[in-house]
Amino acid sequence: MKKFSYKAKDKTGKVYKGVVEASSEKIAARLVREQGFTVISIVASRESFLSLLARFKNRITPADVSVFTRQLSTMITAGLPITQALSILRTQSKASFQDVAGRILADVEGGESLSAALEKYPKVFSPTYIALVKSGETGGVLDKVLDRLAQDLEKNQEFRGKVKGALIYPAIIVVGMFIVGFIMMVFVIPRLTDLYSEFDATLPLPTRILIGISTVVARAWPVFIGLGALALYAFRAYRKTPEGRRKTDEIILKIPIFGELQHKIILTELTRTLSLMVGSGVSVLEGLTVTASVSSNIVITQALEDAGKQIEKGFPIAYSFAKHPEAFPYLLTQMIAVGEETGKMDEVLIKVSRIFELESDEKVKSLTAAIEPLVMIVLGLGVGFLVIAIILPIYNLTSQF
Repeated sequence: MKKFSYKAKDKTGKVYKGVVEASSEKIAARLVREQGFTVISIVASRESFLSLLARFKNRITPADVSVFTRQLSTMITAGLPITQALSILRTQSKASFQDVAGRILADVEGGESLSAALEKYPKVFSPTYIALVKSGETGGVLDKVLDRLAQDLEKNQEFRGKVKGALIYPAIIVVGMFIVGFIMMVFVIPRLTDLYSEFDATLPLPTRILIGISTVVARAWPVFIGLGALALYAFRAYRKTPEGRRKTDEIILKIPIFGELQHKIILTELTRTLSLMVGSGVSVLEGLTVTASVSSNIVITQALEDAGKQIEKGFPIAYSFAKHPEAFPYLLTQMIAVGEETGKMDEVLIKVSRIFELESDEKVKSLTAAIEPLVMIVLGLGVGFLVIAIILPIYNLTSQF
């Protein structure tokens, strides 16, 4: 929700100023008019840094959605009406979720279905989530669908937590290296340069190289930051184009170790989501459509969309997937064929997701095992070069006396 500052007058002509929260300027103007005012002007309020920080801190995270789903599932399974369950969650949820829960409750009490109420919050509830709730309402098994959905969300949280936990140590080391290197080049090395210049001595090659790098960094670091920001802006602009998005996503999947890890993570979430949807009564075709809309990689998205078109034409699911070996490995295609033959597609897909999850764990271990020694080697070489470049001229000066 955005904040809008408005200026309005009442029937007597008295002017009022205030702030209203709404999703758009049009809705904000309507809310002001509903209070009996005539709108003079209405503009979006500029948020301060502190308000932005507070909004980021109070944002609704996937973990919040997971907890909400588990609690809602538990209460509905226990026999509570949806309205009563939502009323309880409105008071028990954290502050950022209370408003959403309250609005969902108001919509449900007004006669809307739960899935229709959830659709109004696409940034909180994914299309997959909404499609599953809708299938549960249609089949009269909302309690079972919510339970499976809660399990899936909890599993995703656990899996992402493991990946992030394994990569956080190398990330901290790399960031620390850049910070220490920047401080050395901008603040420490120039002081040593002034010290060496007082002795008017011929400096060794490593020291001259270090001083040259330090001089460039110290004088031109704003330029480097500007060029970096410009490069980042250009990259984001390129990724917004269809061709740029596809090219960059193809490159990401081809990066050694990291690209393979990214591919396995996407396949893990894809197969787990498809298994959940098929097991909840959603057709494979609809499941592919929903999954394609939320996929993070355009290569996978386009492959899913094309597979959906092939299935619509009557081709087998396994054949449709086999046409895209760049997106779907041979194992997935073969297991889908088994699912088609046995009629247990949801069970086969969940087994495949576990296989991909195990492979992802192995890739994470391989990545951390490769990064840590590489970082230590680079760090050791950097420290060794600094020591040689700094100590060698001091040794030469002392040997002259």
